[in-house]
Amino acid sequence: MEKTLVLIKPDAFDKHYSGDIIKRYEQEGFRIVAMKLLKMDERLASIHYAEHIGRPYYQDLVGFMTSGPLIAMVLEGENAIARVREINGKTNPAEAAEGTIRKQFAASGRRNAVHASDSPASAKREISIFFSECEIYDGTYEIMG
Repeated sequence: MEKTLVLIKPDAFDKHYSGDIIKRYEQEGFRIVAMKLLKMDERLASIHYAEHIGRPYYQDLVGFMTSGPLIAMVLEGENAIARVREINGKTNPAEAAEGTIRKQFAASGRRNAVHASDSPASAKREISIFFSECEIYDGTYEIMG
């Protein structure tokens, strides 16, 4: 099973879309193995977006991502990285396919509701930025009752 990091960004959180977005991933068969609510600070943003430092849009990106709460989660499933990116849709919601999360919930290419890892290497790096090993559930469970 493959894991990927997903961030429900401040714009989607502020508009109360988080539950609908999480439900969509669960309906697609993904298992949430870690999740937390947090407010990204500039230090965390600089680590997560290290490859964007120095680009013209970097300050706007950091300002946006530190502007309010977000939800970080690790999803697990078959081919999770590619499937989650397909479900999210293209970065610009105007170009995103109908039925994708960004088509439904994003305001623009820069205020685009969600982030997802783009490769196995990125997923491993990004997950470790937001979660320690003990925060990721890696087993089976049975509800007792």
